[in-house]
Amino acid sequence: MKSNFKLNQIDSLVQGRTYNITGRSSQTYILITAFLALFAIVGFASYGVAFYYDFMTKEYGWSRTIVTSGNALSKVLVGPLFGFFAGYLIDRYGPRKMMLSGAFMASIALIGLSFSKTLSFFYTFYIFNALGYVFGGPLPCQVLVSRWFDNNRGKAMGIAYLGIGVGGAIAPLLAAQLEKGFGWHFSLMSIGILVLLIAFPLTFFIKDSSEFRIEKSKKETFVPIKMILRNPNFYLLAIGSMLSIGTVGGIGQHLKYYLRDISFTQVEASHVMSFILLSSLAGRVLMGFLADIINRKYVMLMLFLFVAASIPLLLISDFPGRIYFFAILFGIGIGGNYMIIPLISADLFGVKALGRTMGIILVVDGIAESVFPMLVGSFYDTTRSYANGFYILFCATLLGALIITFLPNTNKTGKAA
Repeated sequence: MKSNFKLNQIDSLVQGRTYNITGRSSQTYILITAFLALFAIVGFASYGVAFYYDFMTKEYGWSRTIVTSGNALSKVLVGPLFGFFAGYLIDRYGPRKMMLSGAFMASIALIGLSFSKTLSFFYTFYIFNALGYVFGGPLPCQVLVSRWFDNNRGKAMGIAYLGIGVGGAIAPLLAAQLEKGFGWHFSLMSIGILVLLIAFPLTFFIKDSSEFRIEKSKKETFVPIKMILRNPNFYLLAIGSMLSIGTVGGIGQHLKYYLRDISFTQVEASHVMSFILLSSLAGRVLMGFLADIINRKYVMLMLFLFVAASIPLLLISDFPGRIYFFAILFGIGIGGNYMIIPLISADLFGVKALGRTMGIILVVDGIAESVFPMLVGSFYDTTRSYANGFYILFCATLLGALIITFLPNTNKTGKAA
């Protein structure tokens, strides 16, 4: 009884309401579950894999374009085929079963990639990785958090998305230590096993009961997808976010290559990658707080500009602390990038349409996030330099920021103004 009372108190502090949660999932439980799912499926299974790219290049003789093409081709195939379908299922039946299947597929993907010596196996298991991301990553977690939180949705989303930063910060450090002791194959397989152990258990006990969903979502009318697709704001949000997320992927997946090119050791490179994700924690907390008190469009613009401002630091001459200045700006920028998109989408199109809306937007963003790195890799393989690729990413981010300025404002309660 005492522990239940304390749990109720925590929920009340987070949401400003009191619920009778006996026998049901509480808001605190929901936050912890979403945090761990994002920690494992995005922080480990998505960000963590990039640590192993240079090992694959060295051992298998694959070019940087080929290694980064696994993520690109898998998301191009999986996204259009399953993105909207996943969003529909989540809106109709809730996120629990999707998250369970996603955790399983993400785990299988990393275990499979740890022994994939041929391109056919490499691409096959990358498809599982993309499926895990679509079914168990940001999409169902966004819907899960949005259904359980109303007034403090920005803060709640920010807390849940800390999982990506924490997982992404731990992944390269853990991977480096495991690789040092047992080799990269065992290291990657171990990360895959941890994904399942972390993401699966709490998700299994989610009670996705409509009785405990927010009152606002109960009162919302069902919005047909064709009405959303006729709304120009949908395309502004999709294209603007695509350009920014694509830039994040283009920089993130080549960062270790870049660091190794400028003579960083494996351990030093892992420290920089970890520092970026630690910086992203500050970005998520700060932007989640700001998203509840100012127009969310302006929060999104700030995030885009942080990412854009970080890129020139990779192009200019070296000076003491240059890479860590980059890491701070880039980390803060990516920290809230994924988090702010579903918040604005919920404002514009409603919580009940969030699964279908984000199912499409995440497909577009996911394709950009995976194709941009392949393009950057192609530029590098041709010129042996990242200058042209990074310059294009800089321009793409600024263009995305310009497009976002045309979105309508939302007030501090999250209503479209």
